[in-house]
Amino acid sequence: MQLFLLLLFINSFLTDSTQVNHTPEKESDITSDNLTLHYLVREPKIKSSKNKAIVLLHGVGSNEQDLFNLADHFSADSYVISARGPFSLGPGRFAWYNVDFSTGKPVIDAEQELSSREVISEFLAQLKQKYSLQEIYLGGFSQGAIMSYSIGLAHPKEVDGVIAFSGRILENVQSTITKNEELHRLRVFVAHGVQDGTLPIHYARQAKALLQNLGVPLTYHEYNMGHQINSEVMMDLDAWLKGE
Repeated sequence: MQLFLLLLFINSFLTDSTQVNHTPEKESDITSDNLTLHYLVREPKIKSSKNKAIVLLHGVGSNEQDLFNLADHFSADSYVISARGPFSLGPGRFAWYNVDFSTGKPVIDAEQELSSREVISEFLAQLKQKYSLQEIYLGGFSQGAIMSYSIGLAHPKEVDGVIAFSGRILENVQSTITKNEELHRLRVFVAHGVQDGTLPIHYARQAKALLQNLGVPLTYHEYNMGHQINSEVMMDLDAWLKGE
């Protein structure tokens, strides 16, 4: 699926089944500074006492430019970094792992998902060193939200918060996470449309129940929308990031 933005209203759609079911080819290009993922960055426009970053992960079939279009809607004192998935689906189209929707529900390539999880973890460590970051919020849309959940729950020390736009928590992650003190400091923001036909709302509600059971500080919102992000989501996220 790919997310398109028009001013403050952002719509998305799922690519056709032949594209979604195509097995991705590993993308080998990296940035000129030798980080593990290609990315775009908006550096802070104003100085802050703490270097912080919003790191964004796109959905399947999209690329780093997609969520980077949201950069100006984030605080001017933060880095906004949008990364490209490591697997290529075709020109300008990337993924964090292959997913098959032909059965009516998503079936993932678990090996690719685990590989991407490891790559993202390394990427975050590289970003911390390169930009002297003291605070990182990892977020994404759809498959990017799934990866953000996986990193945050499996490695809560690596991020300060998770932003999940229209995502879900994978079953293999749910079965391995147990309550611990590190999760109690992990802030999570969830935004999901009740009319989502790609990842229906029950996925968000399952995530809510699990996160509450784990004692994760959770801000949860349902919206009258589909598989997308809109201006109301961005306003709620801005308030959350500011601690309001």
